[in-house]
Amino acid sequence: RVASEPALLTLTERVSRFEIIIKIPDYHAQTCLEALQKVINQHPDWFKSITFDNGSEFSKLAQVKGPKIYFAHPFSPWERGSNENANGLIREYIPKGKSLKQFTETQIAQIQNAINDKPRKILHYLSAKAFSKAFRSAS
Repeated sequence: RVASEPALLTLTERVSRFEIIIKIPDYHAQTCLEALQKVINQHPDWFKSITFDNGSEFSKLAQVKGPKIYFAHPFSPWERGSNENANGLIREYIPKGKSLKQFTETQIAQIQNAINDKPRKILHYLSAKAFSKAFRSAS
């Protein structure tokens, strides 16, 4: 991946599988840190912990204020299974290798909404949006 190309930062809430997709201008560590902190500040109660890859783009994420940050072991995608599954769902809309330059933030939000509105077997055929809403109101 070229660091100066636009990229996606994806967060998958483990219980509801609610997906947050953020288009960022590059995959630099500072950009990822700022984007993540902005999401956490917008949703302070959503994440108790977050697990990331060990890539250099995530090297500053231990500085995030709020949830506990963990890093998966190298070459261990099963430690982030929910996120890997969500990335596969994103690939239905944005094939691997396709430039993100042509996708607007509105289009990315539409992809996020489509994924969050999709009924999921693991959620007893509720969508992540419906499950998340029910889960949060029960808490």
